[in-house]
Amino acid sequence: MSLAELQQKVLTCKKCPLWESCTHVVFGVGNADARVLIVGEAPGKNEDLQGEPFVGAAGKYLNELLAFAGLERSDVYIANVLKCRPPNNRDPLPEEIEICTPYLREQTRAINPEIIVTLGNFSTKFILKTEVGITKLHGTVQQAGRFKVFPVFHPAAAIYDRSKREALEKDFGTLKQLLSTQE
Repeated sequence: MSLAELQQKVLTCKKCPLWESCTHVVFGVGNADARVLIVGEAPGKNEDLQGEPFVGAAGKYLNELLAFAGLERSDVYIANVLKCRPPNNRDPLPEEIEICTPYLREQTRAINPEIIVTLGNFSTKFILKTEVGITKLHGTVQQAGRFKVFPVFHPAAAIYDRSKREALEKDFGTLKQLLSTQE
């Protein structure tokens, strides 16, 4: 299935109650031939209002981080684990996550990235199917099936925490090295 077909399918999905509270369905954006897939969490308030992942302050900081890796937004594909924002910012229920799982899986297959970068605990635990937290895993390459996964802190956390900002900048420098060795 092409990304355009998948996006149309996602936009019309009403399988769970999350869609009732969202302003827009947030589908992935970016380069369909990207070497890097960036996976975030559930859409935040700005994403929900604009229908696009990683806008607002965290999105601006993500752009800065991409520069550390020698990348721009046009070089990557950005997706979320969930397509709708959980009502009242509560944690999504396992069954809500499960409903969105095929959409992320299909985006991943369509793009077929060399590296999946997971942002924060939620997406890292989801992609790697682990309970090990981001504090322990950040900056280390993991394997998930045929994909290399590179967990890093969420850019929103680094806006308020200098130590996470330093770690993120170092990790995106490492991402640049990983990409250069795979050319």
